[in-house]
Amino acid sequence: MQRCLVNGQVQGDISCSDRGLLYGDGLFETMAVVNGKLPLWAWHHDRFTRSCARLKLSCPPRAVLEAEIAQLASDVDRAVIKLMLTRGVGGRGYATQADAIPTRILQRHAWPALPDSFWQTGIKAIFCEQRLARQPALAGIKHLNRLEQVLARAEWDDPAIQEGVMTDTDGHIIEAVSHNIFIVAGGTVITPDLQFSGVAGVMRQYILSYLEESGQTVKVTALRKQDLITADGVFVCNSLHGIWPVCELDGKHYPLNGLICELRDHIAHILPYP
Repeated sequence: MQRCLVNGQVQGDISCSDRGLLYGDGLFETMAVVNGKLPLWAWHHDRFTRSCARLKLSCPPRAVLEAEIAQLASDVDRAVIKLMLTRGVGGRGYATQADAIPTRILQRHAWPALPDSFWQTGIKAIFCEQRLARQPALAGIKHLNRLEQVLARAEWDDPAIQEGVMTDTDGHIIEAVSHNIFIVAGGTVITPDLQFSGVAGVMRQYILSYLEESGQTVKVTALRKQDLITADGVFVCNSLHGIWPVCELDGKHYPLNGLICELRDHIAHILPYP
């Protein structure tokens, strides 16, 4: 199932001087394949192009990306496509070179086998000790440096726990290790403000747009741990899993919330769960 293209070449080599390897100087997108198509491709491409502009990376033509994605995705029902773009090969030191040629990497992975219960009855999560740095220059984009998430994920090895909730260095709730997070409180759907840290996920943005178009009360604001503890419901989301309700967070149990279930089922029309 796994396949890889590097600059359009099957199993191409990557230089040991590539800045993505040396400095995490690059971006990535993780995308679901459903029946040979990427249902959220337009959303991923929009974030990818905006992120390239912020990092001053030369974005590959959309037609090139779509042709290579089709090469990997067209013959599979369900899979995961990971798109990475680095600044390419550079000399020693942090200074960038104006003539650097970006490295474009596309990987296809097997669709993960997960139990229905993650969608139907929810997942168990914990609060992580590892915190996220506040850095507005990088906030929102999916850059290649994920060391904070690596350290956070190392905090548990209990297979009953599926996620960890992360705060920033000021104690604000930002996201889960590999998902964005929402709460439901008094009929309002709320998600953390990500202007200082965190990843502005594609599924998060899709949900916000859908809620606003549906007339649902929605807020993007600062959240603290207490807001999650007192919430009527909590859920996490990403572009592979859609929505997972949270049934337990650090010993706090949440009943299955009707609004969360409605959202989950709407998203399942785009990203069917097993």
